[in-house]
Amino acid sequence: MFKAPYPPYDPLDKSGYDTVVKRWPIIITNLIDHVHRLMHDMTIKSQQLTESEGSESDGAKELQQKVEEGKKIIAKASRLKYRMARDQELEQIPEDGDIDVDVYNAELAELANSKQNTWFTAPWLYAECYLYRLFRSYFNETTKWRNFDPFFAQKEEMFKNSGAAIYQIATTMHELESEKDKLKSDPQKLLVLFREMIQMCLWFDLSLLTHLTPADIENLQTVGKDAQQARKEYILKDDQEAVWDYIKTLTGPDKRCDFVLDNAGFELFTDLVFADFLVTYTPYFSKVVFHPKLFPWFVSDVTPTDFEITIKSLLSSTFFPAGPVASPESAAHLQQMVKRWQTYLDNGTFVLSTNLEEIDGEKVDGQELAKFWTGPWPYWNMKERANQLWGWLHGSDLVVFKVCPLAGSFPLLSLRTNKADVAVGVPQEIADKLDERGEKWRVSGKYALVSFEPRGSISSES
Repeated sequence: MFKAPYPPYDPLDKSGYDTVVKRWPIIITNLIDHVHRLMHDMTIKSQQLTESEGSESDGAKELQQKVEEGKKIIAKASRLKYRMARDQELEQIPEDGDIDVDVYNAELAELANSKQNTWFTAPWLYAECYLYRLFRSYFNETTKWRNFDPFFAQKEEMFKNSGAAIYQIATTMHELESEKDKLKSDPQKLLVLFREMIQMCLWFDLSLLTHLTPADIENLQTVGKDAQQARKEYILKDDQEAVWDYIKTLTGPDKRCDFVLDNAGFELFTDLVFADFLVTYTPYFSKVVFHPKLFPWFVSDVTPTDFEITIKSLLSSTFFPAGPVASPESAAHLQQMVKRWQTYLDNGTFVLSTNLEEIDGEKVDGQELAKFWTGPWPYWNMKERANQLWGWLHGSDLVVFKVCPLAGSFPLLSLRTNKADVAVGVPQEIADKLDERGEKWRVSGKYALVSFEPRGSISSES
């Protein structure tokens, strides 16, 4: 197992301490509250069915069974929160018929041997991954809640609130249609649009962990040259020119881009728009593969179900709340764009990695390929722990990550809005100036990094 060079928690490490005493307990509490609200609704529905159909109603019985299982889920989550607050030992993941039980428990046994198996002593990466795998087991050990996503409602609610920006972007993309043929032969015009795509992905990367006021979000959610120029000072590392120079060297058919997906909802929408731009409006790519997480992960990450529901929701005329958020023209533009995405999914231009069946003529299990993303390993262990996945990405012409310490393994474009203490590639003098001004630039979500490393530029073995 990866051994961190520094203690996983330290009284001086405020971010790590806040994670275990504040952030994780809040996530557990929200899970409990969500399940409790659903149980309340189920109880009322069961009573209504009993009154209308009698006590032998199959629907009422099923709801009652689900409520009883929900009570057990809440009891487990409450116990977990109690144990976490008291720095008690992490317990083994139960055999729930799902992936990586043996992997997590083997690592937990090693941590126990080194006395690093309590909530305040376990390495942060392992502990957070373990937490979501444990959540998964709570629902898997039931019959009525198995495969339930306790974070879906939260993801969907945020997505619904993004309607105005989604319609605006759909119209912007529609306006490119008449210029499509000209654009493909004009790299300079494509570069301007490419910058728009990059910054769209950065400034719409407003996950559930970014603490911005509504005014901040509204200010960031603007599209145009003035906004782009205004944001330039907030991009602390900017490799946009370098990655574009690389992309222009891609010639010939069958060039592939891989997106390692992060947050669901609006951020996934912007990923799809970026992918659409690459295959529809540039001559450089003909295929995009999207890599989701296999089950609910870090609250907001994209699962295969999220991906499929996003397409269906965007095609629905009733998904976004009623109100003056879209003109009939913008609504039509959105339909046109998303129907093109559906066509791409049908003909293999867009592919979800979990649906992959073949690599280089050999059969492959896409589900197996995706397991690494929900394991307890650092990304730099990919080649060792998930060689087939590493090989797939190594063969890609561009891999878009939101954060990734795999420079040199494959052509890597990392788009990162700063929401954690770790920031790589920022010149020391810039970091010092921001610190002197008292800016919370590492965690506020207002600053970003655009990092590009071509294949082999840094040893992937280091």
